[in-house]
Amino acid sequence: MEPQLEHTVADGVATVVISNPAKRNAMTAAMWRAFPALLTALAADRGVRALVLTGAGDTFCAGADIATLREPGDEQQALAVRAEEALAAFPWPTLAAVRGYCVGGGGQLATACDLRFAEEGALFGITPAKLGIVYPASSTRRLVSLVGPSTAKYLLFSGELIDAGRALRTGLVDEVLAAGELARRVAEFTRILTARSRLTQAAAKEFASGRTDRDAYWAERARDSGEAEEGVAAFLERRAPRFTYGS
Repeated sequence: MEPQLEHTVADGVATVVISNPAKRNAMTAAMWRAFPALLTALAADRGVRALVLTGAGDTFCAGADIATLREPGDEQQALAVRAEEALAAFPWPTLAAVRGYCVGGGGQLATACDLRFAEEGALFGITPAKLGIVYPASSTRRLVSLVGPSTAKYLLFSGELIDAGRALRTGLVDEVLAAGELARRVAEFTRILTARSRLTQAAAKEFASGRTDRDAYWAERARDSGEAEEGVAAFLERRAPRFTYGS
C-alpha cells in the first residue's frame, strides 16, 4: 500500500488517518505536502464540526521518513512546519488519538492538535537531537506552551521517549485509556464536541492560542448569532440545544 493520508467524514467528525504501515506511519514528503490542502477542504465542509487525527494500525506516527531527509536544503522541515501550522489553524476542535509511537514529526502533529488522547503503551518523543537537526522555533514554542520549559528541554535535549503516564502528568496528553478503549472514548468525546456551540469553540480556540485582536469580532458574532438565546432556552425547556452557528 502506498503511503497516504486517508480520511472519512461521519456524524460531524472528520477522521484523518496517517497510513504508511511499512514505516510505522512515517510521513513522506508527499504526505506532508498533501496535508494542508486536505485540511483546507475539510474546514470548508459545513458538515465537519471536529477532526480526529490518528495513525493506521497500532502506531500514530514515527516521524518523518528518514530517507527523505537526504533531500537537499530545508524543504523537509518547511513541509512539516506548514502541515503543523495548518493543523493548528483548523477552525474547529482537533483531537489526536495516539497508539504506539508518536515521535518526531508525529509529535509535531499531535501537539498542533487541541487535545491528545492516548492508549496505554503509547510512547512520545521529540528526537531532532539524535539527527543533529534544529527543531523549528514555532514547534518549540508550541511544545513549551503545552508542557512548560523543563519538560520541553528534557524532550528536546535528550530525544528520549516517555510513556503515556508521564505524558499525562506533564500535560502532553489529556487522557490515557486502557488498551482497546481509545476508539470508544474518542467517539464518545467527539459526540460531545459536535453537540456544543461552534461559536464558543471557535472563539475559545483563538483566545486560548493567544490571539488578542479579535475580541470585538467575537463579541459581535455572539450578539448576532442567537447562540446564547438558544442555549438558555434549551436549558429552561430541558432539551438539547440546536446551535446553528457555522452550519
